[in-house]
Amino acid sequence: GLGELPQSFARLSAIFSGTFMLRKPVDEIVYEGGKAVGVRSEGETARCKFVVGDPSYFSDKVRKTGQVIRAICLLSHPIPNTDNMPSCNIIVPSRWFKRQSDMYVCCISNTHSCAPAGKYIAIVSATEETSDPRKEIETAIKLLGPVDEMFVSISDTMEPVADGKADNVFVSKSYDGTSHS
Repeated sequence: GLGELPQSFARLSAIFSGTFMLRKPVDEIVYEGGKAVGVRSEGETARCKFVVGDPSYFSDKVRKTGQVIRAICLLSHPIPNTDNMPSCNIIVPSRWFKRQSDMYVCCISNTHSCAPAGKYIAIVSATEETSDPRKEIETAIKLLGPVDEMFVSISDTMEPVADGKADNVFVSKSYDGTSHS
């Protein structure tokens, strides 16, 4: 499954002398001559040629580009009109609802060992386009049928302000509305 992706990355990292530090806080990025040369965590320093990270580690190196609304919905049934599929992805085209961007629905179940038998987890996500993001996703939520419980979050989307070449710190963009994380 998808768990193989990070495992493969870890193996390749080891082959090419990379260091993986799991479940460790980043206390400091170590710089020498204005270039990142390591990461310090709990008294240990992992030396490197460059650092790669997501925006949550580098608030001084990113700018806000917008917001994403995500609703995690617990269901007691598969999504209606999907032929009782235990999992599915639905893209709600922007043109149907006069939006600038599509809305996304992902449904998973016990088939993926993510929910107990008879329960389903649906995730609705969309780029925020108005001052009332909950109203924006109502159409996608209605596709789900009855919802047992719903948890809504709104997250800022960020992008790096520089390409990373000057200081050897390469920052990714944050997850946008197309991802369900």
